[in-house]
Amino acid sequence: MMDLILEAWVSGNIERAKAGWMLGARKRWQPGEKLKLLFAGYNGTRNMGSDVRVEEMLRQIRHILGSERVDFTAMTFDFERSRGYFENTAQVRLPDIFPPFLSDEVPRHHGVVACEGSMFKSKFANALTTMMIGSLGIAAAQNKLSVGYGGEAGDMDPVLAKMCGRYCKNSLVITRNEESRTLLRELGVPTELGTDTAWTFEPRPAEYGQSILRQVGWDGRAPVLVVCPINPFEWPVKASVAKAALHSLTGAYKKSHYRGPYFHNTGPAADRAYEHYLTSIAKALDAFRKQRSVFVILVATERLDARPANRISEKLGGVPILTSDQYNMYEIVSILRACHMMASSRYHGIVTSMPALVPSAGITMDERIRNLMRERGHQDLLMTVDDPDLEQKLLVALETLATQGERIADGIARTVVKNLKVMARMGVFFEEEVQRRYPEFPTRTGEWSWEDYLPPMNASLRQLVAAYS
Repeated sequence: MMDLILEAWVSGNIERAKAGWMLGARKRWQPGEKLKLLFAGYNGTRNMGSDVRVEEMLRQIRHILGSERVDFTAMTFDFERSRGYFENTAQVRLPDIFPPFLSDEVPRHHGVVACEGSMFKSKFANALTTMMIGSLGIAAAQNKLSVGYGGEAGDMDPVLAKMCGRYCKNSLVITRNEESRTLLRELGVPTELGTDTAWTFEPRPAEYGQSILRQVGWDGRAPVLVVCPINPFEWPVKASVAKAALHSLTGAYKKSHYRGPYFHNTGPAADRAYEHYLTSIAKALDAFRKQRSVFVILVATERLDARPANRISEKLGGVPILTSDQYNMYEIVSILRACHMMASSRYHGIVTSMPALVPSAGITMDERIRNLMRERGHQDLLMTVDDPDLEQKLLVALETLATQGERIADGIARTVVKNLKVMARMGVFFEEEVQRRYPEFPTRTGEWSWEDYLPPMNASLRQLVAAYS
């Protein structure tokens, strides 16, 4: 019921924004002004993937439009957890109950860039998708720039799908796969094909990641296997006024409480599936380390992932756990890239390790890792979180990582370079959309290569491009 209330609330706010615009409450960008853009995303929770995506969007779009011509603001749930992120970008707090915030904040800007990867899905939280639609919809209703950048669409509840089709029909959504583009086109939403934006991320130097590994027990010789687990069965998160009231008064639902009025999925079936997932991973890791000399670590790239990481570590008698609460995104990615093999249920764990050519296997709960492994040509390294044979399949995949690393790295390198080029094309689409909305906005002139539409790349990325273009 609470989800429906949020959806109706946001829909009403979009309609009011449209009516106000038609009645003359207009404040468009004017020549000579800086273009003020609001980046609407799920930041400030120490979700490394979400933060890395936005970091690179900001760098890319600022590079394309010119830093002297733009003024960026990013949303955050917690200023402390996003401190030091998003250079030269203001941050504004996103409250748990967000409809009034959107109605107040979006009109302060000349446009919105929706940042969330799982942009239009009911898989994780209807509230999150409602927030994305609201951000884009209010901007579009006021005839402003309204762009979804590198997002995905999946199964949505009927009300959400109708909202998306109605209020995003004047937005541009650049998707990170063709499946999402097809779904959105069926809803009447304009799309272009893009990719994720994390490919150009530059972490701390490799020496930093190696030093942290040594601090937690690595001898500098054995290959490091990093595992990035999740709890795939606690989703979706749903809003509940009744649960929130009881939680506040009595402490009930403490185990499933996410934040504010939002609660994780729970129940005996979810608990059984979760235990199977954890046990399968732990048994496969135990068997693998008995077969080979390997140093195992667990990395929680999202704060919530510390719980499954702790459970797996306990089953293995204690292995090091590194979390995004302890390390910021620049540090976490450096650690991931210092490893030699990876098994991950986190999409961005895999993506951010790929520029370092770390051989990786995926244990997926949805289409994101599946699409990535298909693109790499590594379907043999893909498993699902609820596979009855997960333990054995993971053990086989780990052996493949250990014995066929060179072949896997080659497929990874080709995929990285391909996606860099697609990301550059996204920059072209964005620049064209700015020109369409604001024809007088000054854009670059002359001949530009595809690399000019990316943020500055480090030496290792440039070497990959030179070798695999």
